[in-house]
Amino acid sequence: MSEMSGATTSLATVALDPASDRTSNPQDVTEDPSQNSITGEHSQLLDDGRKKARNAYLNNSSYEDGDEYFDKNLALFEEEMDTRPKVSSLLNRMANYTNLTQGAKEHEEAENIAEGKKKPTKTPQMGTFMGVYLPCLQNIFGVILFLRLTWVVGTAGVLQAFAIVLICCCCTMLTAISMSAIATNGVVPAGGSYFMISRALGPEFGGAVGLCFYLGTTFAAAMYILGAIEIFLVYIFPRAAIFRSDDVLKESAAMLNNMRVYGTAFLVLMVLVVFIGVRYVNKFASLFLACVIVSILAIYAGAIKSSFAPPHFPVCMLGNRTLSSRHFDTCSKTKETHNLTVPSKLWSFFCNSSQFFNATCDEYFVHNNVTSIQGIPGLASGVIKENLWSNYLPKGEIIEKPSAKSSDVLGSLNHEYVLVDITTSFTLLVGIFFPSVTGIMAGSNRSGDLKDAQKSIPIGTVLAILTTSFVYLSNVVLFGACIEGVVLRDKFGDAVKGNLVVGILSWPSPWVIVIGSFFSTCGAGLQSLTGAPRLLQAIAKDNIIPFLRVFGHSKANGEPTWALLLTAVIAELGILIASLDLVAPILSMFFLMCYLFVNLACALQTLLRTPNWRPRFRYYHWTLSFMGMSICLALMFISSWYYAIVAIVIAGMIYKYIEYQGAEKEWGDGIRGLSLSAARFALLRLEEGPPHTKNWRPQLLVLLKLDEDLHVKHPRLLTFASQLKAGKGLTIVGSVIVGNFLENYGEALAAEQTIKHLMEAEKVKGFCQLVVAAKLKEGISHLIQSCGLGGMKHNTVVMGWPNGWRQSEDARSWKTFIGTVRVTTAAHLALLVAKNISFFPSNVEQLSEGHIDVWWIVHDGGMLMLLPFLLKQHKVWRKCSIRIFTVAQLEDNSIQMKKDLATFLYHLRIEAEVEVVEMVRKLNRDLRNQPPHPILSSYMTVTYQRIPTNAL
Repeated sequence: MSEMSGATTSLATVALDPASDRTSNPQDVTEDPSQNSITGEHSQLLDDGRKKARNAYLNNSSYEDGDEYFDKNLALFEEEMDTRPKVSSLLNRMANYTNLTQGAKEHEEAENIAEGKKKPTKTPQMGTFMGVYLPCLQNIFGVILFLRLTWVVGTAGVLQAFAIVLICCCCTMLTAISMSAIATNGVVPAGGSYFMISRALGPEFGGAVGLCFYLGTTFAAAMYILGAIEIFLVYIFPRAAIFRSDDVLKESAAMLNNMRVYGTAFLVLMVLVVFIGVRYVNKFASLFLACVIVSILAIYAGAIKSSFAPPHFPVCMLGNRTLSSRHFDTCSKTKETHNLTVPSKLWSFFCNSSQFFNATCDEYFVHNNVTSIQGIPGLASGVIKENLWSNYLPKGEIIEKPSAKSSDVLGSLNHEYVLVDITTSFTLLVGIFFPSVTGIMAGSNRSGDLKDAQKSIPIGTVLAILTTSFVYLSNVVLFGACIEGVVLRDKFGDAVKGNLVVGILSWPSPWVIVIGSFFSTCGAGLQSLTGAPRLLQAIAKDNIIPFLRVFGHSKANGEPTWALLLTAVIAELGILIASLDLVAPILSMFFLMCYLFVNLACALQTLLRTPNWRPRFRYYHWTLSFMGMSICLALMFISSWYYAIVAIVIAGMIYKYIEYQGAEKEWGDGIRGLSLSAARFALLRLEEGPPHTKNWRPQLLVLLKLDEDLHVKHPRLLTFASQLKAGKGLTIVGSVIVGNFLENYGEALAAEQTIKHLMEAEKVKGFCQLVVAAKLKEGISHLIQSCGLGGMKHNTVVMGWPNGWRQSEDARSWKTFIGTVRVTTAAHLALLVAKNISFFPSNVEQLSEGHIDVWWIVHDGGMLMLLPFLLKQHKVWRKCSIRIFTVAQLEDNSIQMKKDLATFLYHLRIEAEVEVVEMVRKLNRDLRNQPPHPILSSYMTVTYQRIPTNAL
């Protein structure tokens, strides 16, 4: 049995060899002597297989050289975490944990490698747990959870806070489903979310969304730094404040200045750490993750403990108003000292004397008692009934307990009360909380480091969102059920002696939360400063935004130095705002913009049903993506409508800039597929019926002639075509190369590129069509017959008058022109022949005076009247006047000619003097359906001249 197992093991090992199936039958080996070398090699593998059979399925790291080959090929389905992993192997993997973005580990290794010694590249080995789940978990859990979630619950109430968290979590979950579908559609490139969006929506949307994601990540770094400074100055070391003020109105301004000074110092320090090397950030990634996990576990432990042994954190109340306990110790109006009742320190804050009971005191202070309530009543206290409902207050209001007894006396505003620092509303809380659910793309940003990105990204991201959503939702309920409402609404813990509100609930000590949240916010800030420059570098290297090219440069090891400096400058702008509550809505806009386009990309690809859209992730639908897109858009305008408009304008400006100035990229994106579908739908609609005369516009086929060097002989034909662009119709530029298509294909491509460049220079929006034919006359005929598609076919042919045809060496050169006229007439197309085209004005000229003479002799349906009108819409011809020449006996011609002339004159509204002869006035009076004098307007200039019949 052992020999058979060894043979089986060896056969499984060599299964990659196409000839390995022969070893399963011994007769094949004996019958074919030519395979002796192969069987000898296999027998050697069999012998080795017997030695490896014992430990072939063990996942240990203490193998010798060569063992890795067997272990990798034997493990057909290998999970990163075993069912019952050993503690040592688990700790070993945790020690190698990193939360840095794609490429950071390579930079770290490059810094440690001496010049000329490069390590061989390693295959990605990170799985779902270490590569996606933990990074997403660490990025989602952040500063908002520890500093603002209790305040959100106290202000909005448990019900509305639960709704806020649920809406935000649903938004990220739907976005994660769309992102999983995009990530599993083929190979995920290194670079993550930006590459997925740009390759799915095209360079314009990709650049706009990529920059929004970059700005969001940069402002996230500012938010994390501000959170770390707030923890440091408010809860860890308040004496470190540089700016102080005794005036309660100026205290907040002094705090903002402290935030700016310390925030700038922290930013400089973190930028230096990232600049020196990402290895220092990577070394503490496991510590930052451990801080987050321990802090959250401490919150749950404290909530459970509060059900039977709530912590003692008394809150001093004056009537129903909350008092700040930062400046006094005794929560009473009087105190006992040496068997004497004397006024307390609290008495001195509300009375004009601190020693006498007969002093004049605040009216509210006199009529209300000072009481002490429990700040943490506990899980079984039933305080959740009071915390269910919202309590939105304007700035400067006193935080009150509605159920407490109080005399109906106003009193004066005292700085010993706990006051509301900002005006609160539901929309404001949505904008402040949403950054706490961002970070879902941490796994996709590191797609190049994953062993199986298509499997790990969906599973790890969805599990991380489910975990964090459960933590947030459960914490909303726990905070409402354990903590008194006035303490929840106390943002900075003034009522509990300046302690962190989450910290007073936690077990075993508030310092677990304070220290853990401080280190976790510092780590998150470092990771944002590490990831944002690399994202900007990826956008710059794509070369779709020209002015960002300088940020694609880096150090020898790939560290994006210039991008890091720009990131530091933008983050400094966020730090100068100095308020966590003002920075959070800004980065919410940018992240929501990014998530909106992720959902749009997935919905678009699904609805278009493009052949290359085959995601392995099956649990998606276009309705889910559309719902996620709608929630993102709604959250943008709910949280801050003016920030939403600014973000949309920024994204729109970037989009248009890339469209007009950026480099052309073809990534097979969904927008191009949408354009194809829309074009197909529009073409089919045009085929449903003949076009109405109201919709007629000149759709030009411009025939160009090329010389021997494949250069255009008369480029002013394109200039003339561009000056007729007021028709907004189709423009096709065609030319013919005489010869054989198989032999002249290269010349046709070169000529096509030449014409396209000329069209771009002359700003002609249209298409180029080259035909290779044996005869020039046949090629022109093919162009006139076959150009266009469906309803988008040309109705007008533009060509130049043949110059020097009398002196031409080819006696039949004039026949080509005559043949073109005949073919155009046979096709019932209009024909425009430009004589002396080289003397026509260019697009950069502007005629200050002159006339456009219209020799209107034959009724042509109004085409000859339309051309000068279209030319006058262009800036070159705008100042020219129009002169119409016709025969003397116009009254005797057809009434249709009269209608065409009157209609043209009526629509020709240009500021100038009127010069109209009596004959035209009579013409207008003869028209029954027209106003009496439609052309007698001060906005018209027409010089009408009659020509004697014998002068023609």
